[in-house]
Amino acid sequence: MRHYFLLVILFLGFIQCKESESSANLNTSVQNSIQHAEGFSIEKHEGFSIVKVSNAYPEAKDNYTYVLHKKGVQIPDSLQQFTSIEVPIKKVIVTSTTHIPALESLGIENTLIGFPTTQYISSEKTRALIDAGKVRDLGSNQGLNTEVILDIQPDVIVGFSVDGDLKTYKNLEKNGQKIIFNGDWTEKTPLGKAEWIKFFGALYDLDEKATEIFNSIEKEYNSVLALAKNAKTQPTIFAGAIYEDQWFLPQGDSWAAYFLKEANGNYLWKDSKGTGSLALSFESVLDKAKDADFWIGPGQFGSIQQILDNNPNYIHFKAVKNKNVYSFSTKKGKTGGVIYYELAQNRPDLVLKDIVKILHPEALPNHELFFFEKLK
Repeated sequence: MRHYFLLVILFLGFIQCKESESSANLNTSVQNSIQHAEGFSIEKHEGFSIVKVSNAYPEAKDNYTYVLHKKGVQIPDSLQQFTSIEVPIKKVIVTSTTHIPALESLGIENTLIGFPTTQYISSEKTRALIDAGKVRDLGSNQGLNTEVILDIQPDVIVGFSVDGDLKTYKNLEKNGQKIIFNGDWTEKTPLGKAEWIKFFGALYDLDEKATEIFNSIEKEYNSVLALAKNAKTQPTIFAGAIYEDQWFLPQGDSWAAYFLKEANGNYLWKDSKGTGSLALSFESVLDKAKDADFWIGPGQFGSIQQILDNNPNYIHFKAVKNKNVYSFSTKKGKTGGVIYYELAQNRPDLVLKDIVKILHPEALPNHELFFFEKLK
């Protein structure tokens, strides 16, 4: 009987410990560990983290909360309503090429098992996995192949949406799939976008490694920023290109315009409001930018001759006459994807170095352009 009562006491004590552990784990004083990104936060608790995504797509009204917990950890009752994910995850589907560099930086690209339209991926490392049949093609982002997804059974699908159309993801959730939204592309600042590597670090229980990677990028970025601020000149810049008879160029609050400002350049449309694109006539751009020092990002043009063949009137731009035209679209991966679109937001330090090198070459005499190329 004594042994019986002892077992009962131990059992009740175990339950009491587990219950108190549950409530103790949820420390409301824990601070968000994200500094630059506005679209997500991470609160770290004992044995689990709470990830909140507040801007999964432009003008998103819904916030999403996810509980990432280690194996065997009991989640507090107050968090049971949210999607829970055991970390580290071992199999993942991601849906944007911008997610690929984060996986590779963390050294866990081998966990990628599916991607929509794999031909868009440029990275040689991940392309090798695709060629080896380790990454399944899931069709288009708007119509992910549910049959394939249910066959390969990922631990998590990292989704994103351009316009808030979530039908495909909701259908997958009904079929037992765990979806976690990533809104890295909606961030307004370069360091804000890059900090989303911590989002993937949390999924793989690699928070410290993700923080180290980001801190290194941030340090390099700020170092180049300081060099740019000391530049004695502020060259004038125009950007964008003609598409279907309209010239599309970045608005003043956009990510691209932000880089030009950070590099101490005078972007001629810096005062325009908005984070998207302006649609202007060729004549209005020529009128304002004919004497600009640089043309950065001329669409798909690969040479000065292509520019002039398209429209001889481009010769009236001083930047074209002086061959001060720089493009990122000439550097592509094996299957034709533009490397800049995949990697740039993860490596804003390299983007800023390139633009500072273009505008103020004396500030970075030893830097070789990584994303950009001067058109000949």
